[in-house]
Amino acid sequence: MTTLERRVICQDWLESERGWGTRQDGCSLHLTEDDLRRYVETYWAGMPDEVPEEYSKPTGNPYPLQVTQVMYKRIEKGEYGIRLWQWEMRELQKLARTDAIGRLI
Repeated sequence: MTTLERRVICQDWLESERGWGTRQDGCSLHLTEDDLRRYVETYWAGMPDEVPEEYSKPTGNPYPLQVTQVMYKRIEKGEYGIRLWQWEMRELQKLARTDAIGRLI
């Protein structure tokens, strides 16, 4: 079992698809709130001027999350953080436990 050592910022995402509605679309993990802000700004800057058929958007408020040292190193390598898609979150949550600060990955 890997020791949980580091706290990061987690932001949930929602996918919107024309004609199909919305569904959970994973989360993004960030070292700081400023990294989260920059990650979201970079994401929106890469979107077309017109509304696309399908896109993701942050949903809800960001929250603190404890992660393993291995996951923390993975986040460090990302530009302003990393994205975990819904399927990847489900796999990780099979191994996760919950405590007072939220989900543990």
